[in-house]
Amino acid sequence: MPPRASRRQLLGRALGVAVGAGAAGAAGFGVARATEPGPAATPAAPQHDPTADIVPFYGAHQAGIATPAQDRLAFAAFDVTTASVQDLQVLLGTWSAAAAQLTRGLPVGAVETDPQSPPIDTGEAEGLSAARLTITVGFGPSLFDQRFGLSAKRPAALADLPTLPGDGTLVPARSGGDLCVQACADDPTVAFHAIRNFARLARGKAVIRWSQLGFGRTSATSVGQQTERNLMGFKDGTRNIKAETGADLDGYVWVGAEGEQSWMRGGSYLVARRIRMLIESWDTDRLADQENVFGRFKTSGAPLTGKAESDTPDFAAEGADGRPVIPVGAHIRLAAPETNGGQKILRRGYSYTDGIDTATGLLDAGLFFIAYQKDPRAQFVPIQTRLAQHDNLNEYIRHTGSALFAVPPGLAAAGDWWGKALFG
Repeated sequence: MPPRASRRQLLGRALGVAVGAGAAGAAGFGVARATEPGPAATPAAPQHDPTADIVPFYGAHQAGIATPAQDRLAFAAFDVTTASVQDLQVLLGTWSAAAAQLTRGLPVGAVETDPQSPPIDTGEAEGLSAARLTITVGFGPSLFDQRFGLSAKRPAALADLPTLPGDGTLVPARSGGDLCVQACADDPTVAFHAIRNFARLARGKAVIRWSQLGFGRTSATSVGQQTERNLMGFKDGTRNIKAETGADLDGYVWVGAEGEQSWMRGGSYLVARRIRMLIESWDTDRLADQENVFGRFKTSGAPLTGKAESDTPDFAAEGADGRPVIPVGAHIRLAAPETNGGQKILRRGYSYTDGIDTATGLLDAGLFFIAYQKDPRAQFVPIQTRLAQHDNLNEYIRHTGSALFAVPPGLAAAGDWWGKALFG
């Protein structure tokens, strides 16, 4: 068979989706990888074990939510360009099968040697381990318009985020999206490789609307992780929900029987906010004021009423002058469950830097905030409204991007695909 015909056959197996049966054709992604022979007298170079550092892809919930946070992030929001519901299903099935490969440290498909054909996989992650890669996919409110007949399936909790105080600095080109893909890994190449190949697989069906790279996770999501620092130099997310706290995950993160749309049960809602830090102004502020802004000591991370990072803040404590030791506008006071009706969110934020703002000559850097919850109307919206109105930190930050996505539950096994129950 001619080489080009062989390649078409391989692509058909690798990327095919049995849309009529509602199942993704995942089997083709297991094609054996081709290798190039080296000189006979030259021993093979040592290779990384491609099956090391693997986070299970299949399960009740999508990985990348309660998974202990990795070191790197590549995030992209997509606009669907096709008007065909069948094309959208094929895309989601293809992405699902590709993710099952990539999260095992394998390429999207077989590595080809035909010099006259584009390779199926871009190749930059070849030889790298899985690096604990997780790929998490969500659906934006705009996907539930009239294009695909999904309006009746839109969950009430996927209501458009209201305009919040301070949202005047949001950039539309950095906000929204029909679909999102969150790739987290301990290797930046592995995370980027996932987004790049998803974009290639989406050609003709969807295009990237905006994207963000992140480094230096800013929230501990496991009891075994230390709390990292944000670009302002403070420990971030000390009181975050941890992966080991099942009661908190069930109570605040996973959608349960209360969700009126059965296809979302076991899923969660993702809010992303790109928060630029005015670093140059922050760096001129005196230490005592910085600590009052956050309500924590900068070096130890302890609340101003404690000595250790893990100490519970005492919001009732007063100083000799009769004022609260933790100021009324301190970030930790306004974000705390104690001042938000007991509500919590699971944070998975990352620092970012995108070079220089050419209009001002200042650094464009800050926090790419990601939070998961079971209902943004009861969790993110009231918490962020309170912060936007009273947080002393607002002097030093600007919100420049915003998005909301419904993240469906995990996939059961090969052949399952993101959104299968939604389209059922």
